[in-house]
Amino acid sequence: MILEIAEIRIKPGMEAEFQAGVGKAVEIFARAKGCKGMTLRRSAETPSRFSLLVKWETVENHEVDFRGSEDFKKWRALVGHCFDGAPEVGNWAPAVPGFGFALGTGGA
Repeated sequence: MILEIAEIRIKPGMEAEFQAGVGKAVEIFARAKGCKGMTLRRSAETPSRFSLLVKWETVENHEVDFRGSEDFKKWRALVGHCFDGAPEVGNWAPAVPGFGFALGTGGA
């Protein structure tokens, strides 16, 4: 399992619009090949900073299948105008399992 982490800065005043766009995009991610879950987190210190966390079966599911799809264009149409610069995106593989951390829709 791969975890995509996208650090996204949003233009001040567009945070609510961005969050609404991500809410509409949940169904886009849900039908993407190899996508096993997603959640959006907002910085407690910097309200215009968000982290999008997406679970993928493989890096190729993210980088090739999703980014090459019409749904990726739909995703960007929903939220791209809110970006304050390009998102910083990376794919992360498990290293140490730890404890007490789940990537759900709420809570910690």
